[in-house]
Amino acid sequence: MYSHGSESLIKQAREIQESELQKFYGRLVRLLQAKEVGHETIDSLQRLHLILSATKFTRILPPELHKRILLLISSPLEQLQVLSSAVLRETLPLSGQEVNYSHLNSHAASLLVSQARSRPDVAPLCAQLFRTLESRQSEGPAHSITHTLPILNTVITHSPECLTEEHVTLLSKKLVDWLRYASITQGGGTSSGGFFSGPRSRQPGPIAELDGTVSGDFFTVLCVGQGFTEDQWMNVYSFSMLRNWLLTYHSVSNCNTTADSDDRSEVDGSVISMVSATSSSSRLLPPKERLREKAFQYCQRLIEQSDRKAHKRTDTELQKACLVEAVCILDCVCLEDTSLVYRVFPCIKALYGRLCSDLSFARVLVPIAQFYLNHGEMAAVDCEPVWQLVFGRFPAELFNDPFLAHELLRFLRLNIENLQLRVPQYTLSFPNLLKFLAWDSSAMVDDFVDLLPSLVTAGTAVELLHTLLDLPCLSATLVLQLRSACLPITEPSGRILQALDAFRNPSVRGLFLFLLRGEAGSGDTIERLSTLHELLTESADWPRVIQCAQTVPVLLHIFFNTVIKVADEKLLAHLILVQLERSSLLLKIPKYIKEVHRVFSCHLLKLCKLHPSLVVDQSHELLEFAGTTANVYSKEEVYTHVVWVLGEYLSVSCDARCSVRLITSCFEALEAVLFEITSSAPPAGAVCPNPRVITTLMSALAKLASRSHDLIPRISLFFSKLRTVTRGGSAAWCSDEEDLVAIVTRGEELWSLLKAPGVAQSVLTPPPHVNTAQWHRDTNVAMPLQLRTITSLTHSQ
Repeated sequence: MYSHGSESLIKQAREIQESELQKFYGRLVRLLQAKEVGHETIDSLQRLHLILSATKFTRILPPELHKRILLLISSPLEQLQVLSSAVLRETLPLSGQEVNYSHLNSHAASLLVSQARSRPDVAPLCAQLFRTLESRQSEGPAHSITHTLPILNTVITHSPECLTEEHVTLLSKKLVDWLRYASITQGGGTSSGGFFSGPRSRQPGPIAELDGTVSGDFFTVLCVGQGFTEDQWMNVYSFSMLRNWLLTYHSVSNCNTTADSDDRSEVDGSVISMVSATSSSSRLLPPKERLREKAFQYCQRLIEQSDRKAHKRTDTELQKACLVEAVCILDCVCLEDTSLVYRVFPCIKALYGRLCSDLSFARVLVPIAQFYLNHGEMAAVDCEPVWQLVFGRFPAELFNDPFLAHELLRFLRLNIENLQLRVPQYTLSFPNLLKFLAWDSSAMVDDFVDLLPSLVTAGTAVELLHTLLDLPCLSATLVLQLRSACLPITEPSGRILQALDAFRNPSVRGLFLFLLRGEAGSGDTIERLSTLHELLTESADWPRVIQCAQTVPVLLHIFFNTVIKVADEKLLAHLILVQLERSSLLLKIPKYIKEVHRVFSCHLLKLCKLHPSLVVDQSHELLEFAGTTANVYSKEEVYTHVVWVLGEYLSVSCDARCSVRLITSCFEALEAVLFEITSSAPPAGAVCPNPRVITTLMSALAKLASRSHDLIPRISLFFSKLRTVTRGGSAAWCSDEEDLVAIVTRGEELWSLLKAPGVAQSVLTPPPHVNTAQWHRDTNVAMPLQLRTITSLTHSQ
């Protein structure tokens, strides 16, 4: 939310008149013509940026003003560089605008990249950047080379197609030089002065490690000193863009390749001459292969440096970040050249052995898991301990770590197919993985929308459905698990949490432990679910639990849409039973229950439509559910659809096993419910039944009677009584007069149909060829010609 003052300024910027805007443009041009830029000019530029960014429309500045602002990008004052680039980002570039690529800074380059529409727009910038790289340090400004690499990385990221093979060769050479041959002495610092300041006291010392010892190897990003030289900064920049470069240069076309046998390093200094004799073999490699070799050496040194104990906490975090990047780079290198796997794997294996027992390195262990997944089979190593850690301890102990959750779920999404094929633990780990979702539903739901289909198999479907329905209970249990370490446990209001006492109670502890299980296979669900829901009653208004409950219907839709692709009819029949059972066993959150019932109803219809024989297979359970009057009031949505399914698919045309006896028993069960709810007022505390329930019951009974004509007199008797009872204009079981009229009307329509049984069966249970008629496609009838004629008339002028 903006403050009142900010909203007022934005409103003024949006409502400025065109005439006033033109005057403002003219005044700003005059200010920019002055030799010095004052506070008034800066204030005017800030106001211009507000005017341009406050509306969704992209404006075109007057040419003179645009040129003046464009010149400010090259200003020595960074404030003017930032302001001018921000203003120009909100405008359209001038047609035919020429850019001076010889004086680029990071703001100018980012502006050019953001306004580039195609490769020709970026190609000149890219060419100039590579010319800057190719030139010696003495040929350009001292700071230009340090600005070039970050800008080039941005260009490569957004427009890799502008690169040529010559560019790849040049940059690969440069990266080798900066990564491996940076200076090993500290950068020169300013002298503190004094009597003892002299040439010897100003001599730069050697670089050091994070533990304070003098570095005995080449410079890396984990080396420290009082100051850094330019090539050391380039070393840092090179490492930061190395992975992106390794992933990008494959897309470069080879059409403009030129032979370049001279692979000598172009970095000045004595360091090259010292190491050239010892690295002659690597210098004979082509640029790309040489870069991979130096990347391996660099990352190997980083892994060694990370084992040193840093003096500062920030340096410890830096070690972890560099380890993540180093492992990712080694993975890229091995994907490019599989022969390196056998050299890299011992290093990664040793790193895993060092870190696996310390969960503070969990974010480092995720890319290690990626390495094992990509290369473990080739290296013939046992990956089982890695997967036990990733799918076991991580979700169980670090479910409340948002950074790890993001990294781990991203790893899973990127490797779904490989995990399904190579890691059996993956599909069985959903009770653990869902802890991330239960803890932070809003942040993780998008990830699980992608992951859930891969977790649905014939063997896990039933348990997964129960787990999804218990997700709000799991959310509450995780809260209790964390709070149990604190004594006493109270809410902000001061009320002691009764659920926590239950969590600690040994007699019901097993219920919570089942929710916290780490792997599937210990059972689909528990027998005392209703007891668990009673214990967690107070959690129904916890924000985290409510948020979790809101995600369950979304995931249920995905589950059912996926399970019909992998399940046979036996499993689908079992899932129908689960729906009927769990419709009354949900955590007492009214909106959650309503939404779950809606999902159950929707997919019950889909399952029965796809496999009508399921209705006969599960007729006993469906009739038991439909014959319970209490379900009319407590499970209206599910009950209505169960009744509709029975009336629609309990037919010989859907399943030859459907007997007259089965139809009669179904008719009697529904008839008893219909008579009961229309002969008395609803029970205390309940509202009148929905008119849709009553009309669905009447339609189902009429359909069943049309298939067994002996039942027609019984339903006709009900329709006649219905008309007699409602002549007074009111009924205790219907509170709305319009609804009552609609119910009676529906009853009279069905009664009229049943007076002609043959017609009733054709109307209420039409044969398949009538339901799926394709007259509009049949060329042997006149319907297609009529449709085409009508279409031509309606579309004519």
